[in-house]
Amino acid sequence: MFNPRYTITSKILNNIKEITSLTTKLNLKRYPKTILLKFEKMALEQSTYSSTSIEGNPLSLTEVKKILKNKPQHIRDTEREVLNYNEALEYLKIITDKSASDTSYTKSLEMSKILLNNSLILKIHKKVTSGLILKADEGKYRNKPVVVNNPRNGKIVYLPPNYKDVNKLMGELIGFINKNMLIIDPIILSGIFHKHFVVIHPFIDGNGRTARLLTKFLLSRMGLNTFNLFSFENYYNKNVSEYFKNVGVFGDYYEIKNSIDFTDWLEYFTDGIIDELTRLFNELSKASFNPETSMKLHDKKIITYIESNGYITDSTYKKITNRAKATRALDFKRLAKLGVLKRKGGGRSTYYTLK
Repeated sequence: MFNPRYTITSKILNNIKEITSLTTKLNLKRYPKTILLKFEKMALEQSTYSSTSIEGNPLSLTEVKKILKNKPQHIRDTEREVLNYNEALEYLKIITDKSASDTSYTKSLEMSKILLNNSLILKIHKKVTSGLILKADEGKYRNKPVVVNNPRNGKIVYLPPNYKDVNKLMGELIGFINKNMLIIDPIILSGIFHKHFVVIHPFIDGNGRTARLLTKFLLSRMGLNTFNLFSFENYYNKNVSEYFKNVGVFGDYYEIKNSIDFTDWLEYFTDGIIDELTRLFNELSKASFNPETSMKLHDKKIITYIESNGYITDSTYKKITNRAKATRALDFKRLAKLGVLKRKGGGRSTYYTLK
């Protein structure tokens, strides 16, 4: 039976209070739709870049953005890793969108039904590793021993549990999370899951990426309305060595399992959430005064028309506003760049829909 050891220190308590305060501030503010769409796109890019970079992917943030915008014809492993992670993020976004936008008590009870299970864990792992490992190992718990090496010198630093025990250990972890969904603070619960998942090391490869994605799924219960603008992986990528030092353990699992304490990790974990929420709050505040992302009256007319009719053309836009042709073209281009509109057709048959 999994019964994690940890102490709610004054630091953890103060961090949770700070997280609650920042979450409340973010939830009380109202941001234009253009800003939210832009920041959501940025968060997906940043999370994809950061989480794959942590694992040693050499692609820069600029390169990751290009790959996500235009899928390469001939995909290298480094590019596939990026595309896979982004696909998994998009999938989690779909299943957490509605839950993360409502913090009522009734919704909290509904959210408790969105349980963590083997099916979800294996599905996320399959998305992360597709085409990167043997097909027989995609979305499957490992059936062979693995070791964790120090990337600098190649020496073994950790011996994970025997593969024969993985199913039992994962079942205990899943049971602990679901049993305590409405008892333990979701931030603490997410942190415990993250570290213990890494300790179990249930897969041949892709453990870190899968752990961070599933932690994001669990964190969606923290009550942040703008959750999809949040990239907690960004904090870890700032100092990868510090992240590995805190999330990992050293030695033989069977010799250290009863002495693993989650307290230091939870302090670090909550520090990271504060860092990301603070960054998000500051950047959203700046963007609110940015004329490039502010919603104009004519922008609203475009969106309202599309919501009623499904699409809009330049000739229709001309009828509902008195803007010049060149200015109308710039309006469409700006909203497409912000991720609000999607251009379709071509030439005189060009029209725009909501993305």
